Amino acid sequence: MPTDSDAMQDLRLSLVQGDTRWHDPAANRAYYGHLMAPLRGTTDLVLLPETFTSGFSNEAIHQAETLEGPTIDWLRAQAASLGAAVCGSVQIREGDGVFNRLCFVTPDGTLQTYDKRHLFRYAKEHERYAAGRERLTVEWKGWRICPLVCYDLRFPVFSRNRYDVERPGQLDYDLLLYVANWPSARALAWKTLLRARAIENLCYVAGVNRVGTDGNGLGYSGDSAIIDFLGHPLTEAADEEVVSTMLLQAAPLIAHRERFPAMLDADSFELK
Repeated sequence: MPTDSDAMQDLRLSLVQGDTRWHDPAANRAYYGHLMAPLRGTTDLVLLPETFTSGFSNEAIHQAETLEGPTIDWLRAQAASLGAAVCGSVQIREGDGVFNRLCFVTPDGTLQTYDKRHLFRYAKEHERYAAGRERLTVEWKGWRICPLVCYDLRFPVFSRNRYDVERPGQLDYDLLLYVANWPSARALAWKTLLRARAIENLCYVAGVNRVGTDGNGLGYSGDSAIIDFLGHPLTEAADEEVVSTMLLQAAPLIAHRERFPAMLDADSFELK
């Protein structure tokens, strides 16, 4: 079975769990920029929460930017300054719709995007925002990375790590990311599903959430975490503002897939 063991290097991954300011993009850019600044030169990939410029809000649709707006410029500047990729989601207006758009920006300014496919019906997100359709796989530092957004965590078919589909003789990706605004009332589901996605997809999983109370009165307990391919937490955050960095080792992941190749017995399917 081919591997990318020669190309993959250990990856330094940083979770930035903050108390997002409500409907204040400029304040959030300053706030998260301050939290990230000490990471310069010490990490390869930085994760920010879902809708980190506003909090999770249907009303924030009125503040939606374009890809030429200040937040995308800020993300590019942060990635260049840190010498690392930066990933988080913001409200982006395109055509007649506004998307909850995850942006993955590398230090050279390259921007790759994924639009949240599963809109949170419980909070009527589907009535205000447009849904994405296509999954994104990013290549960074020899890793294949699949970044998703919050509610996507509940839908395992969309995130399924397929074998011999996107790359011959290998799985689609090595690291699954979730950026989220996941309320504390459903914290058990968050913790459980992060582990399930790691185990079933034979990959590392990282999920970053926010803390504090938003403008709708919802509380968030953080619980940002990095989970290994066996479902073991490598790091778990408590209910506080925190920036944590963990080294993801490539060799144990490759060895696990060779030792326990469950992907060879997986069901084939077509996603519509």
